[in-house]
Amino acid sequence: MGHPSVERRRALAAAALGRDPGIPGPDPSDGQPISAVAGEILDVSPHLLIIETPDGAEERLVIAPWATAWHGGDVPPADLPVGSMVLMRALRDGRVVERIWADTTRITGTILSISGRKDLTVELDCGPHRGHRTIVIPYRVSGRLQVRHPKFEPGYLFDAIGIRRDGAGLALLPATSQPPYLARAVPAPPPAYAGLQPRISGTATWSDTFDQEERGAAYPMLERTDTGCPDVGASCAGLPYLAIGSLLQVRNHCSKRSANVPVVACGCVAGRFCDRCVECDTSPRGRIVELSPFSYVELGGDLVKGCFNAQIGLG
Repeated sequence: MGHPSVERRRALAAAALGRDPGIPGPDPSDGQPISAVAGEILDVSPHLLIIETPDGAEERLVIAPWATAWHGGDVPPADLPVGSMVLMRALRDGRVVERIWADTTRITGTILSISGRKDLTVELDCGPHRGHRTIVIPYRVSGRLQVRHPKFEPGYLFDAIGIRRDGAGLALLPATSQPPYLARAVPAPPPAYAGLQPRISGTATWSDTFDQEERGAAYPMLERTDTGCPDVGASCAGLPYLAIGSLLQVRNHCSKRSANVPVVACGCVAGRFCDRCVECDTSPRGRIVELSPFSYVELGGDLVKGCFNAQIGLG
């Protein structure tokens, strides 16, 4: 999903606007940085985790005494199965792990079809950049998901968090309360917004469709010429138009952490959700940025909670 000329385009845009292009990464004034670490579990004990990183290196990480893990539900870190793909929040230069998410996936899109009597099979349109995806909702969690997705029928939006198992996606937790409108009927932003504020508040979410260790964001209001996407440009949050390569200052109101994150992808699906995040107060309506898992975790986000109350500005 990365864009080959992101850094060059950011420098050119900054030069044209007469401003500093900014440097991607966390705000150094936030205190001890959080590191995201990914890999496949080779061995695990109550105090030590050995992984193979995406580039094939073997790493030994200390599991903090207070560490927690999620693998479809909360589990002790030592009970995670060998072979799981994990994303971890780590401290002390990435050597001490305090939160582990194993085989975690997020399924976001528009419902195309639903079949099955107990376990349900759902086909989703995940947007022009991500294609179609088929997921399974196990019978034991279907009630919980349908309470938060009352319009469980084609044409409505769907967003759930789950795990990858045997090549299939299992949806286990609702990531949001389903918007009540059809996916194509996104409410217009309030007229007073006009996309002109220097800083905009709303919801930050994450998607697992980025490259594995990518730090970046998908943004709903990109120039059509930039993306070749007919669905771009929908948002109820009053966002300004930006170009691929723009640098966003993203602040997590919950963790009080900030980072400069490059826009690397089109967020046309995220822009169709006019929902709120209720982590640490209630955000204004609208998803203003969809982050890669690495960027989301390093800003203090919890993959299972699915969102944080955020503010963005231009870097």
